[in-house]
Amino acid sequence: MFRAGGLALALGLVGGVAASGPAAAAETRTVSYRGFEVRVPAGWPVVDLDQEPTACVRFDRPAVYVGRSSAQADCPARLVGRSTGLVLEPLSAGKVSSPGLLRRAVPEAGVLATAYYEPGAEQAAAEVLATGRTGVGAKAAAAPRAAAVAPSVVASGNLNGEAFDTCTAPPQPTMDAWQPAYQAIGVYISGANRGCDQPNLTAEWVTANAAKGWQFLLIDVGLQAPCSTIYGPTKQFSSVPATAFAQGKTAAANAVIAAQGLGFAQRSAIYSDIEHYPSTAACKAAVLSYLSGWTQELHSRGYVSGVYSSASSGGADLASAYTNTAYTRPDNLWFAHWGSTPVGTSRFIPATMWNNHQRVHQYVGDTSETNGGVTLKIDKNRVDLTAPPAAPTGFSVTGATSAATLRWTKPAGTEVIVRTAVGSTPPPLTSSGTAVYSGTAAAYTMTRLANSASYAFRAWVKDSTGKVSPGADVLLVGTKATITAGAAWINHGQTVPVSMTVTRLDGGKLSGAPIVLYSKAKNATAWKAIATVTSDANGVATSAQKPTVSTDYQWGYNGAAGLLGTRGPITRVEVRPAISSYLTPAAIKLGATSNFYGYLTPPHPGTKAYLQRKSGTAWAAAGTGVLTANGKYSFVIKPAARGSHTYRVVWLADADHQGTQTPSKTITVS
Repeated sequence: MFRAGGLALALGLVGGVAASGPAAAAETRTVSYRGFEVRVPAGWPVVDLDQEPTACVRFDRPAVYVGRSSAQADCPARLVGRSTGLVLEPLSAGKVSSPGLLRRAVPEAGVLATAYYEPGAEQAAAEVLATGRTGVGAKAAAAPRAAAVAPSVVASGNLNGEAFDTCTAPPQPTMDAWQPAYQAIGVYISGANRGCDQPNLTAEWVTANAAKGWQFLLIDVGLQAPCSTIYGPTKQFSSVPATAFAQGKTAAANAVIAAQGLGFAQRSAIYSDIEHYPSTAACKAAVLSYLSGWTQELHSRGYVSGVYSSASSGGADLASAYTNTAYTRPDNLWFAHWGSTPVGTSRFIPATMWNNHQRVHQYVGDTSETNGGVTLKIDKNRVDLTAPPAAPTGFSVTGATSAATLRWTKPAGTEVIVRTAVGSTPPPLTSSGTAVYSGTAAAYTMTRLANSASYAFRAWVKDSTGKVSPGADVLLVGTKATITAGAAWINHGQTVPVSMTVTRLDGGKLSGAPIVLYSKAKNATAWKAIATVTSDANGVATSAQKPTVSTDYQWGYNGAAGLLGTRGPITRVEVRPAISSYLTPAAIKLGATSNFYGYLTPPHPGTKAYLQRKSGTAWAAAGTGVLTANGKYSFVIKPAARGSHTYRVVWLADADHQGTQTPSKTITVS
């Protein structure tokens, strides 16, 4: 490790690194690596990993680390906490910014600059990186393109044996040397308070070691308890339970991103590292809230929730709330209780808790051990874990009208839990949303679904021990129908177009779908299908109808795979009977008569027709007649005064038809 004073000469000779000063003259100085120059606080020591390949890249101290080493780093077993500093290394693929790490690729110099920072100090870290410039001696180098990572490794699977954890993932020769003494390793994958760099921890490292039989315990070192006496306020989560809950969810989301980037799949357990704290009632509530948020978010993403903590603080607090439904209990507990016997137990954690292969016991801490000629500083752990079952496969949904049939495939001897939520987001937890089904069947039909709504379903497998799989999701997209008729009423014998537009609630067009037109007489109760039309490219279906009575129409789409059926609104087309009218003769002498007659089609024998005479602007009753079997009406007119007299005949509506009337007829009396 180099410190201020004589740095320019020493670093100018090795690895293209130079620092200029002197420190006494200013608060900052320039550090140069491969032609990339950046100004840093003068008090930061510079560590050249080419000269000191076993130096530990520690994030808990301010420093500048330059270069990259693949040698076994001389790190403590664990480091928790974060300061602010800088790592300058050759440009490589797959490294992105994350909480506590701000990265800048400098292809002009072939350098990756990483500013590590304590919580709340991101702006200061960004300001350091912003001083970076490409200087003399820089050689451009493009970063190799990172290969796409398909998460496939489950951490851990079924394991009953020994594991060690150490601050930084060892290089491959060390991993090889430490088999078969150990079966699993704890690795620090994420967290704003992670104390060591992880130059070896890549997706390729995970894949290679998984192939050699290694199992993994994934650790996130995030914010710490608000009553911690070790970590200051900037490194603590809130003492307000609701805020702590949200911070736990955020930490879990970031941890899953880190895990997936390394190739760790769903069903993997990720452990939130909560270091020892002197518990109080208020602090306990904050810790349990943070871990509830952590657990719920991991569950929603298909990962297993784990917690690492001291048995006497976090372990005891979790145990005291084991059955408290106000909090969400983590799945696995990794407790530190050095020297507790028998291994796997602690007096702070009753044996009845986390007893379904859910325990990791750190029983020795901060010790040196040699295997295969390679010495590491480690913590020793006894692991008793089993993985949850795999998610159901073939999860599908076929919609109908106000119903949907769900199907799935599950392992033998398990049951399925299905829940739903209205909209496009499935319920994240087995306790949220609306229960649909729980049992051992391979299919289930849910009824009474709302019209014009989408439903998101999630299904989990629950094995015989009670462990629950990640969720499998399927979306039932709702559809919506609008209906229009070419006219609100027509005369008997006329044709009217009845149209429907069907849309998907996700914005897509429902084209090429069979749309069914239903009808019923307006005072009837039973609907019947009268036409099936294939929707056009815009989701429109049209049918020409010639109703004989006043008729209600409704279009319906009966659903399909992934689509919920719908029923459109009801529209009514009133039918007016055709009515003819004759007045003969149209001119008479005073005292003579004329005949006003006609026919109603369809006939309504026995119903009444009403003769009306116009008086001023109003119509007055002038007579009543009864329709004959063929729908004929007839009135004898004998006006009492000379002049022009106007008449009409009105037929009132009945159950099947709208009322109608004749055109006005005028008779002249001389």
